[in-house]
Amino acid sequence: MVSTREPDPRAGPMLADPLLLEKIDKLFACNIGEYISLPQLVVVGDQSSGKSSALEGLTKLSFPRDSGLCTRFATQIIFRRDTNLKEREISASIIPSPDLDAGDAERLRAWKASGAETLGGDGFVSMMKEVHEVMGLSSFDNDGKPTFSNNVLCLEICGPDEEHLSVIDVPGIFKNTTPGRTTKNDIAMVRNMVLRYMQNRWSIMLTVVPANVDIATQEIIELAREVDPPGERTLRILTKPDLVDKGAEDKVIDLIEDQNASGQLGSVLVRNLGQQQLEDGNVNRDAEEEFFRQTAPWNRLRAENFGIRALKNRLQDVLASTVRREFPSVRKEVNKKLKASKDTLRSLGDERETAEQQQRLLLGVVATFQDITQQALTTNYGIREIFDDPELRLATLVANRNSDFAHDLTTRGHEYAFKPGSGDKSTDHKGEGERDDKEENGDGLEQKFGDDGTPEAQSILSRKVTENGDLHEILHEGAPIECSIRAGITEWISKLYGDARGFEIGTFNHVLLSTLMKKQSAKWPNLAQGYVSDVISYVHRFIQKALLAACPDSEMSSSILSLLMDELMDNYRQAISVADFLLGIERAGTPMTLNHYLNDNLQKCREKRFQDALAKKAFTVEFPQGDEKAVRLGDVHHQDHMSNFDHTVQDIHDILESYYKVARKRFVDNVCMQATDHYLVTGPKSPMKLLSPAWVNSLSTDQLEEIAGEDAVTRRRRQQLRKEIRHLESGRKALMI
Repeated sequence: MVSTREPDPRAGPMLADPLLLEKIDKLFACNIGEYISLPQLVVVGDQSSGKSSALEGLTKLSFPRDSGLCTRFATQIIFRRDTNLKEREISASIIPSPDLDAGDAERLRAWKASGAETLGGDGFVSMMKEVHEVMGLSSFDNDGKPTFSNNVLCLEICGPDEEHLSVIDVPGIFKNTTPGRTTKNDIAMVRNMVLRYMQNRWSIMLTVVPANVDIATQEIIELAREVDPPGERTLRILTKPDLVDKGAEDKVIDLIEDQNASGQLGSVLVRNLGQQQLEDGNVNRDAEEEFFRQTAPWNRLRAENFGIRALKNRLQDVLASTVRREFPSVRKEVNKKLKASKDTLRSLGDERETAEQQQRLLLGVVATFQDITQQALTTNYGIREIFDDPELRLATLVANRNSDFAHDLTTRGHEYAFKPGSGDKSTDHKGEGERDDKEENGDGLEQKFGDDGTPEAQSILSRKVTENGDLHEILHEGAPIECSIRAGITEWISKLYGDARGFEIGTFNHVLLSTLMKKQSAKWPNLAQGYVSDVISYVHRFIQKALLAACPDSEMSSSILSLLMDELMDNYRQAISVADFLLGIERAGTPMTLNHYLNDNLQKCREKRFQDALAKKAFTVEFPQGDEKAVRLGDVHHQDHMSNFDHTVQDIHDILESYYKVARKRFVDNVCMQATDHYLVTGPKSPMKLLSPAWVNSLSTDQLEEIAGEDAVTRRRRQQLRKEIRHLESGRKALMI
């Protein structure tokens, strides 16, 4: 940054704080200016204010003056010293507008121009024509293309003798439209573009106004006052002093001197070459300007307030002061932007461009999913916050539903209530609600009755959870389950026996038990199918949420679930099929059991009935230890004088009741263990086991891309963020040196 040339005594003091400016220079070299605002010079002014001529004198670049090539987009000119170069090198690129779509932005970024040692008039004109074409700007009237663009042309000028300088040239603001070329929308667009650069608190505004007009009425001056009321970063450049009316020169001189004495950045007067001098092409601009300064009354101006050299010195001082003041903020902004870029890149997840990367990512998802599943099935809920969601507490949901299924089948599964007298109290439960007018059904259970002595009509649903939209085609819709019929079981058995009796004596045809069992268990299908459907819903919702927890990318988790859906449906159908199979065995098969509990139940039933008969003949006997009930030995016999028919019906009732209890408990266990636990929850082929490393390894390249591949936008975003991070880390390193 520090010049090796001897300082020109007329050029004023050298740059202050060259080390700070060198760091800012390095930030520009790292392209940090693309991500955060850096101290820079912005040239603003009305059209035809002499802005391009002043900029040409400042940069030594021959800006084209053709009306079709006038400034129609922002141009960033970055000067950078590179002592490794022997002569000046110029390269050009385009920074796309943020509002462009990805394709157009990529096309503009791809445009480059380099290798030029100078940008003479013809070379600049040729390049600008190409830039207009690449940006898609209008090249002639009424061609339907836009006149102005929010894209930025970036010119980078490197050389051994360059000083750090960053200049932004923006289109000149205007008030009147040109038919076929500019519109009112263009007026607003240019004004907003200029304001955007002026409002950057680190921009030093070079407001260019002609000296031959009333400066106070210039719109650019008003805009500068709005965004910079103290005038701390507004430097006025007065042009065209040769066009000032005779007699008005003193007013201009006094204005400049007064402003420069006010403590603000003030004003500098420059004298640009005339049209004829430009056409001659061999006129020394600096010499002509110095000659003009020596003429009266302009020789009254102090040297530091006149000319391009004075302007450069003033800009160097202002830039150095701005950099010194804002340097801590620059460091803070770089660190803040670097953190934000890293956070954003992290939010995109692992890169997944190749099949290996996609497979690795899916294997990680599978491992997390299986870990969540294991914790859910072992009720290790405290290890993850996601288990605050009740639908992820799978073991608890299934266990509770198992209990509900067993309870519902016990209390409502039988069509008719068995007659009192079982004596089996192993399955005692309270009824649904307490009432004074309740009786005990034959299963040792309390049941509600209405005021007229009949069971209440209240029903429950066989489904306990709401329908899952993905599975409505295979799940049971749910059905109301009414209370069991309190009375009438004896009449019902009598009718069926009477309609099917043969020549048996004291016995009955065993086929009758199958008929009775099927009718008595008529509610089992709805209860069982509702239960299995509920567990399927629990499992499916668990898979959806656990998968989303393992893979926060909702699109990827949705793709995984979609690809698994056919196999999941097969598993769910298998569970339903097993439940139907068990229903068929219990309700349509031959009644059979090797469980001694059948005989125990039957014996208890008969003993209870016998004891009830003896109780009628019992009397109280006083003993020293207390009163006891006794029966005479001669009374120990039971004669109810029943007919053979009634006795058989009574036996059928007792056998049906005893067998029903055995079958019910067996059925509940089998459905819970086989249909749900084995096929849906913990079995080797349960739905949660489908998402496994073997499944990932079986995926084709196309399937991997479909599930885990990144879209083009995400890939470009990832590349851009990595580029940003690389540049910002280089910038942070430069700031620390």
